[in-house]
Amino acid sequence: MEKSLFRKFILPKELELILETKEVILAESREDLIDLSFGRATDHIYEVGYDTPGFGKIVEATVVRCKNGISVNYTDPYLRRRDPDCMVIADDRPTDKPKFADRFGKDFNELRNETFLWLSKQEELIVVPFMSGGDDTGYPSLLVAPSNAGFFATCLADLQGFIPRSKIPQAFKPRAVIYVAPPFRHTHFNGKQVVVHNRLKKIHEMFAYNLYPGPSAKKGVYSVLLDIGEEEGWTTLHASAVKVITPYENDFIIMHEGASGGGKSEMTTAFHRELDGRLLLGTNIKSKEKYYLEIKEESELHPITDDMALALPFLQNGKKLVIKDAEYGWFLRINHITQYGTDPAIERATIHPKEPLVFLSIDGKPQASCLIWEHTMDAPGRPCPNPRVILPRKHVQNTVDEPAEIDIRSFGIRTPPCTRENPTYGIIGIFHILPPALAWLWRLVAPRGHANPSVISTGKGMISEGVGSYWPFATGLRVDQANLLLEQIISTPLTRYILIPNQNIGAYEVGFSGQWIAREYLSRRGNVNFKKEPLVPARCPILGFVPDTIKIDGQVIPKHFLQVDQQKDNGTDGYDAGATILTEFFKQELAKYLVPDLHPLGRKIIELCLADGKLQDYIDLIQPLESVKIETPVPDSSHAGIASPETAIK
Repeated sequence: MEKSLFRKFILPKELELILETKEVILAESREDLIDLSFGRATDHIYEVGYDTPGFGKIVEATVVRCKNGISVNYTDPYLRRRDPDCMVIADDRPTDKPKFADRFGKDFNELRNETFLWLSKQEELIVVPFMSGGDDTGYPSLLVAPSNAGFFATCLADLQGFIPRSKIPQAFKPRAVIYVAPPFRHTHFNGKQVVVHNRLKKIHEMFAYNLYPGPSAKKGVYSVLLDIGEEEGWTTLHASAVKVITPYENDFIIMHEGASGGGKSEMTTAFHRELDGRLLLGTNIKSKEKYYLEIKEESELHPITDDMALALPFLQNGKKLVIKDAEYGWFLRINHITQYGTDPAIERATIHPKEPLVFLSIDGKPQASCLIWEHTMDAPGRPCPNPRVILPRKHVQNTVDEPAEIDIRSFGIRTPPCTRENPTYGIIGIFHILPPALAWLWRLVAPRGHANPSVISTGKGMISEGVGSYWPFATGLRVDQANLLLEQIISTPLTRYILIPNQNIGAYEVGFSGQWIAREYLSRRGNVNFKKEPLVPARCPILGFVPDTIKIDGQVIPKHFLQVDQQKDNGTDGYDAGATILTEFFKQELAKYLVPDLHPLGRKIIELCLADGKLQDYIDLIQPLESVKIETPVPDSSHAGIASPETAIK
């Protein structure tokens, strides 16, 4: 690094000592980063490997130069998905996350010094300056990596943006630094993904001991934003958002939150139609009966965010939640694209991109076009469930760059099939309307759900991702994030809340069709206060209200897609058994939040759930500006926590 450039940085002492004697690469352009992905090699295939004490040389990944970008494949299938247990905290600040000393039995400082020593011994280092959270509202940050990890630096730059060498501002003082040291995965962590967060005064250190960008370049930067927001009193929501313009020229903005696999990316994409143009609503898993819809003219979609939505205080207006995108590029999972024609918009953007893209776990061939339906095999006949492409948002048509007011906040959950013979929590209809208090509870529990493709499985059944579904990436205290979310909900009374399942609705396999129908119906409906909507209370109070009828393009949606207890394969007995599973899971997870620092209103809401409260009780705790009210009391059911479905509401 030239001395004149070096003087532009205000660096931590340890990093300054490493860089002042090293050959340091600072890229001027994205083309430089693509070239760096191949190190010094002139071939179109490059192996990223490291001499690892006790193991010899280990090749972590191969990088292939394709016509439309670079294809990265990890030699170990385990690295192709984020390990949900990869985060540990090294500092002494308050946290509910595993501490490094507790998990590994020693203080982190020794390994921190070993990491700095290893970096200092590399011939060359890549340094990437960027702004966590965006150029205009972000925080100065740095990536420091060995030079042969150029593809990782490219991933970071595509996800977060980067500052070219000639445009680095004076006095660039990083608020966060990511240090990348892949061999330590083997020498210290038995081959596991580990990302260590060290929250020092005014700087967040992150040590990435693997080369999969998910836990560090992607979710690790998310952790930085959550850490800063926790200090300053705001948060970054785990959400996609889209502006929908209907055929009738109504504008409507929906933000969709949820755990990994909860349908965030799908909320911003068009219907996946059958060859004849129809939309397959669902297939009965027992009878194989299929239901179709014909929607001739669908709405126009203008994506706003894909995964990370900044809810900064100065954006808020005291009425609706206001958000903006925290990312430069989107980490799109494409496991659902298994053949040509599945998603023409993404296929077109990736086969003929405006500039080379980064593909992960796609079977790319040298000098050929990388095709996103040709997924890498984890084993013979078993494709990787988490293939990805990083798509800069500027390549996505009709993106919205300015802050957006949210009309509806939806929450997504992957649901398994449910029948009376095999009851599960898959009892959620196409969409449910939640009063604000219940919307908060769903964000505290945030079930990861059924058959998640993005995260390595840690067992069967439901697993909670916790507050806002971003808890896996947060470094601090669970209660602090819960309080921030509750205050946000209270202060945005004109934003409404719904719940949307995907994959299955009772005994019907639906994929994401139900989600797309909910989006299309609600955007055409326009008015989001639900005051005159034909709604009925769900049998299970924590599921709020369900629509009594839905008609779209003149077609009535069968009631059993709205109310699972109306399905012949479930009935009230199958539904109630599933409701018990869901309710007990909520009680188990919510008990963790009953700590002294919990917001007093939050305590009332959780205690209400633990006491099998009725739906009207939740409505009364946080009244929206225009509220629905149950007309007659909901009679007690013989099933604890289950309300009668016959009750009408105003």
